[in-house]
Amino acid sequence: MKLFKRVAQQRERRAFRVRNAVRASKRLRLSVFRSNKHLFAQIIDDSLGKTLVSAGTMEPGFRSGKSTGGNCTAAAQIGKLLAERALAAGIAEVAFDRGQYRFHGRVAALAEAAREAGLSF
Repeated sequence: MKLFKRVAQQRERRAFRVRNAVRASKRLRLSVFRSNKHLFAQIIDDSLGKTLVSAGTMEPGFRSGKSTGGNCTAAAQIGKLLAERALAAGIAEVAFDRGQYRFHGRVAALAEAAREAGLSF
């Protein structure tokens, strides 16, 4: 039980550390949520407290024809889709908020695809 408690505390601390550093940059924040089956990303304006652009694997347009939303190819598609929507909304620069997740796997695939599609971090 001690191990689970320690891991949970590490995740909380990592999330607070990352989120506070990102909010200090005064840019719009690209926040990522990752579950076992799905991945969601949104661009948030912290001064207004509003979500400006979002994309996720649960969207009807994304789900048709796809087998799963919990892999790196799906994360890359979500990153590309989010960047296209952000550029259409006039957003070019964001700060990447990975939350409690480490920067590898699906989170890194989403970030790289968003960068390639024209969003700058």
